[in-house]
Amino acid sequence: MKEYASEDLIVAFSGGVDSSLLLKLACDAAKETGRKVYGIFLHTMLHPVKEAEAARRVAEETGAFFSVFEIDELEGAGIADNPADRCYRCKRYLFQEILKEAEKLGVPRILEGTNEDDLHVYRPGIRAVRELGIISPLADAGFTKEEVRRMADECEISVSRRPSTPCLATRFPYGTHISYDEMRKVEEGEAYLRELNLYNVRLRVHGSVARIETDLKDLGIVLARREEVAESLKKLGYTYVTLDLEGFRSGSMDV
Repeated sequence: MKEYASEDLIVAFSGGVDSSLLLKLACDAAKETGRKVYGIFLHTMLHPVKEAEAARRVAEETGAFFSVFEIDELEGAGIADNPADRCYRCKRYLFQEILKEAEKLGVPRILEGTNEDDLHVYRPGIRAVRELGIISPLADAGFTKEEVRRMADECEISVSRRPSTPCLATRFPYGTHISYDEMRKVEEGEAYLRELNLYNVRLRVHGSVARIETDLKDLGIVLARREEVAESLKKLGYTYVTLDLEGFRSGSMDV
């Protein structure tokens, strides 16, 4: 990190634990080298609105120069029909926007928070990162997700145990036309489910069917309040509400 911080840096910053740790380490190194670190948060239409608030809080903790860019990737990246290579198209589009800002600022390096675990599952966006010359220090150092969380704890980063919140397009099958209205419904539904003290939770949408995924240990919480849960989600416009007996699986739509 000290080598990277020998010049000004940009960290592509989502407010999640991976990029938060990366931003913290970059800022610590830059304090020694006297360089600047820019934390750029892309406020996209595919992420919950509250993500920007969490990102701003972490940026203030680290001392980074924080910027928010408003991005409409459904149109810009051509992913409104949720193609199988959605993540590649989206990442490429988003990082091209960051590269434009890097050119304006005269910043030679952009870092992002891919970790070692991400390299062993379906993550087509990583190809875009590699093609554009973006640096992934956590993955390069072999840091797994749990190691990232442990180090974030040691660094007293406020989001160290926060569950992952991937983009809302992952809640819909590939090839399904997705709209902002449908994504906001998912966002509202998941916010309600988290109020039940569920840790990992996803509301996967198959047309009129809402399929709830949560950790196996928490299935009983949903079942105990099944009538309330069904009623609340039906008010959002879903006809059927189901609980997935396999529990939460990251990337389950990739099946």
